[in-house]
This record gives sequence, structure tokens and C-alpha cells, in this order.
Amino acid sequence: MKVLICDEPGKLSVIDRPEPTPGAGEVLVRIRRVGICGTDFHIFQGKHPFLEYPRVMGHELSGTVERAPANSDLKPGQNVYVVPYLSCGRCVACRKGVSNACQNISVLGVHSDGGMAELLCVPVSNVVPIGDTPLNDAAMIEFLAIGAHGVKRGGIGAQDRVLVVGSGPIGMSAIIFAKARGAHVTVMDVREDRLAFTQDQLGADALLVANADAEAKAGSATGGDFFDAVIDCTGNLAAMQRGFGFVGHGGRYVLVSVVRDNLTFSDPEFHKRETTLFASRNAQPDDFAEVVHQMQAGKVPTRALNTHSGPLTAGPELFRDWLRPEAGVIKAILEV
Repeated sequence: MKVLICDEPGKLSVIDRPEPTPGAGEVLVRIRRVGICGTDFHIFQGKHPFLEYPRVMGHELSGTVERAPANSDLKPGQNVYVVPYLSCGRCVACRKGVSNACQNISVLGVHSDGGMAELLCVPVSNVVPIGDTPLNDAAMIEFLAIGAHGVKRGGIGAQDRVLVVGSGPIGMSAIIFAKARGAHVTVMDVREDRLAFTQDQLGADALLVANADAEAKAGSATGGDFFDAVIDCTGNLAAMQRGFGFVGHGGRYVLVSVVRDNLTFSDPEFHKRETTLFASRNAQPDDFAEVVHQMQAGKVPTRALNTHSGPLTAGPELFRDWLRPEAGVIKAILEV
């Protein structure tokens, strides 16, 4: 089978590997679409802190069942999406039902080889039928679920005034699902082109350029109240620390971003506002289901999000092209 492998930072190759054989309780999935994530670009650039090369990337996956265990409900030919988080089922997080925070989690395409391949073996519990959802859309379910999970973590509702910081794909997902819950959503970013997209395509209610005047403008726009909830999706340490100042009294701050560093904030301000701070990691099964539900309800503009596509075998050239800011990539998908 054909596989796209990252041999080392900056080097991708298309190689042949033997077809995998599913073990007990595993499904053999013929991969059809692979969404490209910021994580994949970081792996390609050598910026991912927890990764060993060579690595087959790919964790935003849709495909078709090739072979399934006899005792499962899956049938050959069914279109499916893959949940890429392989949890242990035994640790304290798994026992509490929060397998997204599993102590021993392995993410396909990061900790183990992923789906930039023609075939992949996956535990049956990680394979979900998609019915008539198009394969391109199904390959976007995972990144959308991350935003949906962050919105859920923040307890966002119709009464809330929300600030989403960062208008990359995960930020866009948070916008979509905060809007789906009826919230008033302001988006802040340094890129005015991305801000315009969130208003034109995603229905953002207000925009805020992340310049030196942002706090003053946010205070003026909210009558000095600031925001009931702030959701950070920047992956930028300075932005994450700055975000505390946009949370109103009694508000919530959700960190979807993660950086390999220590965050600092003003403890007097944190206490004065009685801020609630949430981490938001990966996604849970109900978040994936929420994405599918909102897709079927027409609340997710998948065509606008999927800006680029190309064949798996052209991956080495496409990755370099898609990394250029002027390429205007929001979500790129490899076709297998």
C-alpha cells in the first residue's frame, strides 16, 4: 500500500508498505480522506515537542470499512470516521469517563503511525459510521469536535457574550459551536482577512483586532463588563496570558491552546473576578456526535472551510505549498 511518511523534519516521502492485518477487536479501514492539521505542519517543520521520526501523520480521518470483527455492527463498504485518540480504558481518567484525558493516551499520527496511508487498523470502538455525510466533511469532524468540546467545557449558552481568541481552524470551530448555542460571539485575531472570513462565513457578531487598543475597545463595546467567557485557540503564550484580562467578573476562561511553557497571570485580578479556568483537551464522543448533528442541521459551512485538496501521492509538494501564508489555507484535505 502507498504511505506518506515524514522521514525527518522537512522531508516527506511516498513509500510502499505491506498491508496491515487487523488484530482482535480491530477494524481495517480503507482511508479515503485525511484532513491536514496544524499539528501535521508542526511535525513537518520539526516543531512538535513529543514526536519520534519517522512518522506517518494523519489523525483527521474518514474512510470505508474494509474488514470488521464478526461481532461488531460495522459492515464492509460502510463510510466511517475515525476517532484518533486511543485510550487505555484503565487509568483514573478513563474510569471517570473522560478518556480524552487518559494518562496513557496515544494519538494516531502523533504517538503512533496515523492515516496518511491507504489502509489503517483501528480499534472497533474508534470507528463510527457516518451514514450519508460526505467523506470530505467527515474528515473535518475531529478538528470541529475540539472546538465543540471547548465550548462545552465553558458551559456556553444563549445568555453569554463570548470572545474567541484566534481564528485558525480550531478557533473557527469554537465560533461555529458557540453560535450554535445562541451566544453572541466576538472574534479577536491579528489577521484581518481571517476576521473577515469569520464574519462572512461563520456569522461572528463582532470583530476585534489584537492590537494595543484591544482591551480598551473590548471594554467600550461591552459597557465595561468584558466577556462572560473567553476561549483561547491561539497556541501563543503571550496571547493566552493576555486573555485573562478580557474575562469579565464571574466569567470563565477556556484554554483550548496548549504550549510547552508556564502561564502566569495576576492573582489579585484572578481572585477579584472569581475567574473559572478550564483546560480543554481533545474531544469526547458526545462532541463528535454534536459535530455530526450540526453538520446535518446545516450549521457547519464545510465547503467554505475546505479550501484546498489534492492526492496523497502529491503530499511532499502540497505540504510545502500549503505552508505558505499566501496560499490562504484554512482546511486542506488529502484524497487517498
